[in-house]
Amino acid sequence: MLRLDFVTLFPEMVTPFLGHSILGRAERAGRLAFRAVNPRDFCYDRHQKVDDVPFGGEPGMLIKAEPTALAVESLLTETHQHAIVMTDPAAPRFTQADARRLAGLDQVVFLCGHYEGFDHRVRTTLCTEAFSIGDFVLTNGEMPALVMADAIARLVPGVLGSGASLEADSHSDGLLSAPNYTRPEVWRDQTVPEVLRSGNHRAIAEWRRAEALKLTRDLRPDLLARAHLEKGDLDVLSS
Repeated sequence: MLRLDFVTLFPEMVTPFLGHSILGRAERAGRLAFRAVNPRDFCYDRHQKVDDVPFGGEPGMLIKAEPTALAVESLLTETHQHAIVMTDPAAPRFTQADARRLAGLDQVVFLCGHYEGFDHRVRTTLCTEAFSIGDFVLTNGEMPALVMADAIARLVPGVLGSGASLEADSHSDGLLSAPNYTRPEVWRDQTVPEVLRSGNHRAIAEWRRAEALKLTRDLRPDLLARAHLEKGDLDVLSS
């Protein structure tokens, strides 16, 4: 079972999402467990002040290190192989490879930032890693944490109904996935490619590989530098 925990000023933003659809079913089946704790509950002062102004005169407010550390420590146990992940727009971009690695742990704790983020000592002292989900800034860290949690959770064995579907995912082999179609065969004058209706599994596999290569070339050529290319792939890419 994988534990996905959240340190957040707004647990009510996190917990409803986790209780629905595939993640909710996986929790009820005992494959996943979730918990959200609020660092305000670990403040020493009666006003539960969790933020303060930055040194150096920078604008905005920062979440303080001590209540954050106490919140994280309340979630950890010595028996868990864990990661502590900060959501940070200045961090490296989260990838499918990161999701696959984190899915193999016992516990992942997400630190969800607000305001101007956390005191930097949280990053250097507590966190094992930090990620962004793109080159943009959001009003909160809960949304990127949930995006990453979802990507990680679906890779835990038994969470998805069919493990085979994971192999066909975009990024599973470094490429974008080929297009997919369902009934009817003709919709608004657009017809499902004949090869997919042929029953020829080898031809279908070749078509899917070629389409994945061309789609990656056209939309995400940067992925090709890291993808495992097979014999004949260069001929497809140059066509």
